[in-house]
Amino acid sequence: MQRDPTRSSARDPGLLILASLAAGPRHGYAMVEDIARFGGGRLGPGTLYGAIARLEAAGLIEALEADERRRPYRLTAEGLRALAAEIDALEQMVSTVRDRLAEPAR
Repeated sequence: MQRDPTRSSARDPGLLILASLAAGPRHGYAMVEDIARFGGGRLGPGTLYGAIARLEAAGLIEALEADERRRPYRLTAEGLRALAAEIDALEQMVSTVRDRLAEPAR
């Protein structure tokens, strides 16, 4: 996914993968398609699998038994907690910015 300097961490590949897996286990291609639907962009293979490796090493996701050539992943309990914390932080930021936009310019 190309970086847009006006976009927030909501476009972070790791966050997008965690959000996709919140709906249940998925393999790489299914994550790419899901993220394209809700995230507004497509992750390339290098970005996707690099982020998957980092999330797995951090204990936020885990690989399941392969189904033919596809390797599905799922959130761990720690991944669910990390996703919830990130959503809370994003909601706080959105709330703050909405309040600032509603204030008259100084």
